[in-house]
Amino acid sequence: MATKSTAKSMKKTESSRRPPIKIKPGKMLIDGEWMDSCSGRTFETINPATGRAITRIAEGDDKDVDLAVNAARMAFESGPWPNMDARDRGRILAKVAELIEKNQEELAILETMDNGKPITQSRTVDVPYTADTFFYYAGWADKIHGETIPVRGNMFNYTLREPVGVVGQIIPWNFPLLMAAWKLGPALTCGNTVVLKPSKFTTLTCLRLGELFMEAGLPKGVLNIVTGPGETVGEALARHPGVDKVAFTGETLTGKEIMRAAADTLKRVSLELGGKSPNIVFADADIEEAVKGALTGIFFNQGECCCAASRLFLERKIHDQFMDRMVSFASKMRVGDPLDPKTEMGPLISEAQFNKVMDYIDTGKEEGAELACGGKSMESDGYFVRPTIFDNVRNDMKIAREEIFGPVVSALTFKSIDEAIESGNQTPYGLAAAVWTKDIKKAHAAARQLRAGTVWINTYNAFDAASPFGGYKQSGFGRELGIHSLELYTQIKSVWVNLS
Repeated sequence: MATKSTAKSMKKTESSRRPPIKIKPGKMLIDGEWMDSCSGRTFETINPATGRAITRIAEGDDKDVDLAVNAARMAFESGPWPNMDARDRGRILAKVAELIEKNQEELAILETMDNGKPITQSRTVDVPYTADTFFYYAGWADKIHGETIPVRGNMFNYTLREPVGVVGQIIPWNFPLLMAAWKLGPALTCGNTVVLKPSKFTTLTCLRLGELFMEAGLPKGVLNIVTGPGETVGEALARHPGVDKVAFTGETLTGKEIMRAAADTLKRVSLELGGKSPNIVFADADIEEAVKGALTGIFFNQGECCCAASRLFLERKIHDQFMDRMVSFASKMRVGDPLDPKTEMGPLISEAQFNKVMDYIDTGKEEGAELACGGKSMESDGYFVRPTIFDNVRNDMKIAREEIFGPVVSALTFKSIDEAIESGNQTPYGLAAAVWTKDIKKAHAAARQLRAGTVWINTYNAFDAASPFGGYKQSGFGRELGIHSLELYTQIKSVWVNLS
C-alpha cells in the first residue's frame, strides 16, 4: 500500500506555510452556546496540502448528541421558530445568505485549507452557490402550503403541510459548506430544527456558518452543530429516538448502516450516496466541448464528487482523436498548492483516501487497463495524485465498477447507442450521467433510457438550487434542491370539517 509518511517534503509556498486568516479551536454549537465536548476530548483537523494540523476541534459523542437533540426538541416544541411568521423565517435565511457573501473570502480560504480544493473553485463555486441556495429557500418560506380537496358529502377537507420536527443531518467532506446549505436551507425554511454533523475532516466552514446563523438572529436551539467521527456522532443521531428524520450524504455503505440504525425508531430517512457515472460521447458530438466536459467531469474537486464522470464511453470511431486531446490537456493540468489561484487540482482529503486511490490505480494496471497518463503521486507532505486516465478498460474491471472518489477515469468504447446505454446502466449506482451529441433526438432518447437521477446533455456538473438532485438504485433516494426537497422536511395532515 502506498503511504505519504515516507514522502519527501516539497518546498512549501508562502500560502501553504502561513494561514492567511486567523483560525481558532473549534467548539460545538448547542442551544445557542459554543461549548466543549462533554468528555473534553478534541481531534485535529488536517490541511491535506501539507499534512499538518490546522487546529483542534471538540470531539463529540452520544452525550453531546443527546444534549443537542434535546435543545432542538425544546426549540421545536416550545420555541418561536416553527410558529414564526413564514416571511420572518425567510428573512433570517436571506440574512444568512447576505452574511455569506460578505464573508466570502474568509469562507473560501477556510474551505480550501480544510478540504484541499483549489481556491478558485471555493471562490467561484462553493461559496457563491452556498449563498444562492439560502437565498432560494428564503423565497420558499411563505410559499409552503396545503390544498383544499373536493371530497364527497357535506364535508370540507383541507391539508396542512407541517414541519417534520427534529432533523439530524450528516454531511460529507467533499463540499462541506455547500452540502450544509443543501440540507439546512429546505429544513429550516419549513420550520424544522436541526442537529448538524459535519465530517470530522472538514468542520471549519460549518462552524463558521453556525456563527453567521447566530449573527443573523436564528433563535437558540434551532441549529445545533455536533462535531466528531461518524461512528459515534453519526450513529448516535441515526439511533436517537428524539430525532424525527435523518438526512445523509456520503458513501453507500454508510448509508446502509444509517438505514439500519434508523429502523428501530422508524424515523424518516433520505440518502444521497455514491455513483459511477457514465459519460457517453457520440461521434457526432462537438469533440472539443466534450473533451472539456470530460475533464471537468472527473478532475473537478480532485474527482472527489459523487457524480464524477468516472466512466468515459467513447464511440469507437472517435476514440483515438478524443483520447489524444484529453490526455494532452490532463497531462498539463497544474496540481499543487490549493491556495495558489493558478492551481487547477489540489490534494485528496486524507492519507487514507490517498492510499485508497493509489490502490485502485495499481489494481487497474494489474487488471490489464492501459495507463494513458498520470497514475502517480507527487513528492510532498500533502496527499496529491496526478490526473489519471485509463484506456482500453472493460466494464467488468474493478476500476470501472467501484467508486474510486479520486482523479481517475476509465475510458471504454462502444459501437451503437444501444450498446452505450446498456453498458452505462451496468452499475449498481444511478446518480448522474451525461450524453454528448448534436443529434437532439438521440440525446433525448438516451436521457430517457439512462437510469440516473440527473442526465446532462452536452454539459457536465450543471447545478442550480431550483433543480432537483438525487439518485436511482444504490445512489440513494429523496431529492435535494428545488421544490422536491421540501417534501423531505414536511409532512401532510388532512383536516375534515363536517358542514352538515
